[in-house]
Amino acid sequence: MKVEIFNQENTEVFETLVSGVRDCNRASLGSEEPEPLSVILRNEQYAIIAGVTGQTIYKHFLITAVWADNSLRNQGLGRKVMELAEREAHKRGCIAAQVDTLSIQAPDFYKKLGFKVMGRIPGLTLDHDRFFLMKEYPQHVV
Repeated sequence: MKVEIFNQENTEVFETLVSGVRDCNRASLGSEEPEPLSVILRNEQYAIIAGVTGQTIYKHFLITAVWADNSLRNQGLGRKVMELAEREAHKRGCIAAQVDTLSIQAPDFYKKLGFKVMGRIPGLTLDHDRFFLMKEYPQHVV
């Protein structure tokens, strides 16, 4: 057995590990591939000014990132892209969404959208906490 430690991205390692996890999941949960889901807003110059990205799998919307340009914050853009993404996730059969965020980022934003804190790691980065949030979708359209 040989141990290797990588200090840079390695596509082969990533793909092998993810493939192994997916094989285990298929054995227990059935065959389903993740479907990317992104919603973005562009300005008149076609630059991205806000968006959300993630994937749907096993009836969950796994949110990777939500962002709005600093100069346009507090104008409802984040809410708009989240609502559109959640609507699409619900159309795909999702029953819940999940996200994690730091205390300096957006836990209150997600709470206003109906997410509930499922876990918290205090002091993860100096004095900033990490929050894990989830939102269950009702059976009717979001």
